[in-house]
Amino acid sequence: MNTAARLSAYGAALVLVAGGAWALGAAVGPFPGQAEAHGGEEMTHGEAVADLPGGLASSQDGYTLTPADTTLTPGAPTRFAFRITGPGGAPVTAFDVEHEKRLHFIVVRRDTAGYQHLHPDLGPDGTWTVPLTVADAGSYRAFADFTPSGAKPLTLGVDLFAPGMFQPAGHPESRFADVGGYRVRLDGDLVPGQSSRLTATVTKDGREVTDLQPYLGATGHLVALRGGDLAYLHVHPAGPGLAFAAEVPSAGTYRLFLDFRHGGVVRTAAFTVTTGKEAAR
Repeated sequence: MNTAARLSAYGAALVLVAGGAWALGAAVGPFPGQAEAHGGEEMTHGEAVADLPGGLASSQDGYTLTPADTTLTPGAPTRFAFRITGPGGAPVTAFDVEHEKRLHFIVVRRDTAGYQHLHPDLGPDGTWTVPLTVADAGSYRAFADFTPSGAKPLTLGVDLFAPGMFQPAGHPESRFADVGGYRVRLDGDLVPGQSSRLTATVTKDGREVTDLQPYLGATGHLVALRGGDLAYLHVHPAGPGLAFAAEVPSAGTYRLFLDFRHGGVVRTAAFTVTTGKEAAR
């Protein structure tokens, strides 16, 4: 079965899951206890998840991502709220600034449609809020990418649900993306288990764009999501231009999302890449 067919079948199954999951999500009150906030995964903090790729657990190393609600209404603006609680159970209020923000918040439907890279505001009580609108029904994954002050960087994930029927999106292999009058080409291969060099080239009207503007302290931001479980990787350019060093955890198909800024506007180019030969160990 090809990649598009696999993703379509997976998305179709989510149509059935979303209805029941919505009923569960609608019953969640504001900031439920940590034992209830696992986003569909039975994963807890500590050694059990120490070696997992980012975003697969809602709790790790004593830190937990807890949304006020897990239900979204398709097409309706929502003031989405969540907290990060620490090892003692209290909301965390001190975060290091990474690429000009204290937290990066990624939301994507589980068939990797509807990608959004957002930056919530932190209240004095440790509540993060952000305007969030999802266009279509489905099961979504939200990632909080942050560094608690005095601790190591973490990415926690939780499932969100927008009830209703939807058409699953298929994503065939693609190294080119057209977005807002720009064409972006991605060169390089992903090799699991080793650092892989990827280079993006942005052109407009057939000419290479050489004056990209800084966005969040870098010329670009690249997020990779593994097909199936959406294991998360966020990397930044390894030098001038749009050259990235990315190490994916396993063989498979990955969706890559590149944010770049030109003419004062941030645009996102999406690619679908299958890994090459696994590195020798």
